[in-house]
Amino acid sequence: MTTNEEGRTLDSGALKALAHPLRVRIYDLLSERGPQTASTLAALIGETSGATSYHLRALASHDLIREVAGRGTARERWWERPKGRINLPGPDEQMSPSNRAAAQIVTSEFFRLRHRTLMDYLNRSSADVPEGWEDAGLVMTTMLDLTPEQMGAVKAELTAVIDAAIERYRGQETLPGTRRVTLRAEIFDLPTANSRQTMPEE
Repeated sequence: MTTNEEGRTLDSGALKALAHPLRVRIYDLLSERGPQTASTLAALIGETSGATSYHLRALASHDLIREVAGRGTARERWWERPKGRINLPGPDEQMSPSNRAAAQIVTSEFFRLRHRTLMDYLNRSSADVPEGWEDAGLVMTTMLDLTPEQMGAVKAELTAVIDAAIERYRGQETLPGTRRVTLRAEIFDLPTANSRQTMPEE
C-alpha cells in the first residue's frame, strides 16, 4: 500500500472488500493490536481460523493488509495493517447503489466498534487499569458557536496536533512502559433542529 500526507482514500474495490462486519473487525484489531495470524484473530473474535483466513486473503487482495515479511511459516502466516491514514468515503448520491451500500456498511461498523471501545474504556473497573494509567485518558465535550471557516480552522489545528504526535512517537512499539492508546478528535455541527437559530425566543 502506498501512503502520503493525505492518506489513501479507498476505491470501490477496496471499499467493497472491506464491506463486511467481520473484515472491519479484523482490520480494526490489526490496527489496535499489531500483527496477528488467522488463529490469533479467530481466538479474539470467536470465529474459526478458516473463516478469518478467508477474510484476511480478501483484505490482502486489495492491499488493505499485507503479510509480515520474514515472519511465520507456510502454515502460520502473520498479517499487518500498513501504516498510514485511510480515508473512508461517506455514502454519496453520486456513487453507484452497490458502492453506496458498501460505504454505509463500512462506516456504520467502524463507528459501532469505535463507540464500543469508548464504552469499554469508560466502564472498566479500577482493577483493570494498569498502574500509572489511572488519569491518563481524556474524554471531553464542549459546545462552540462557529462559522464553517472557523470550524475548518479548528479542524486543521487538531489535525496538525495529531500528525505531530504520530511523527514524534513513531516506532515506539517495543519501548518498555508503552501501551497502545487510541487518539480521537471529534468536531461537527449539530442538527439544525437543535441549533440556537431555530429555538423559540425566551
